[in-house]
Amino acid sequence: MENNKKTALITGGSRGIGRAICLKLAGDGYNLVINYAGNYQSAERTKSECQGLGANVVLVQGDVSCMNDCEKIFSAAQEHFGSVDLLVNNAGITRDNLIIRMTEQEFDSVIGVNLKGVWNCMKLAARIMIKRRSGRIINITSVVGVTGNAGQTNYAASKAGVIGMTKSLARELAARGVTVNAVAPGYIDTDMTAALSDNIKESIKNTIPMGHTGKDHDIAVLVSFLASDDAGYITGQVIHVDGGLAM
Repeated sequence: MENNKKTALITGGSRGIGRAICLKLAGDGYNLVINYAGNYQSAERTKSECQGLGANVVLVQGDVSCMNDCEKIFSAAQEHFGSVDLLVNNAGITRDNLIIRMTEQEFDSVIGVNLKGVWNCMKLAARIMIKRRSGRIINITSVVGVTGNAGQTNYAASKAGVIGMTKSLARELAARGVTVNAVAPGYIDTDMTAALSDNIKESIKNTIPMGHTGKDHDIAVLVSFLASDDAGYITGQVIHVDGGLAM
């Protein structure tokens, strides 16, 4: 255990935006607890890269929609590093479909991971941070939670719910020295968007005032700032990183 370093717990940290956040926080000097759902190889690669930046890293597999798994993740953090100073709720899934075709399971699974999973982890983090009278919680939501998107009633509901929970918990914890904020990415270059056709990519770019998609690094640097001492008077905010898409 290294008490001179702060500890960050990142859910869904093995790939994409989560991986970029882990790498940035590793460079910032955090101990890392990286949660992943199932892709052990990606999680190990992220762990190795973060260790190369000087971070102490613990990997914990778990489904954040399950409170028992979340308790296991937080227990690992406290066992290895003593506490949790920063929680980044990044884990998320999509099960897109038009509502007339969307199954109940497709709706429930997205709400379970994207909304209940955030609630589970915030509840456990709040218990720790209230006692310490300090901490940072950063929730990764989405521009879709603000604008909506055809074929994503489940995803939009989950991400809009995260915004409501962020503001509510910010009010609960502000007097205890804990800030709670949300980051709302727009279209970010990830494995998911890389699979889209060139025509779809071009149509997406045409909807973005800045004319191009974002990078996962754009999200990671904002998370880094919101986690820092410089952001100590910022709470209950939803900050868009979307090239102007949701102005």
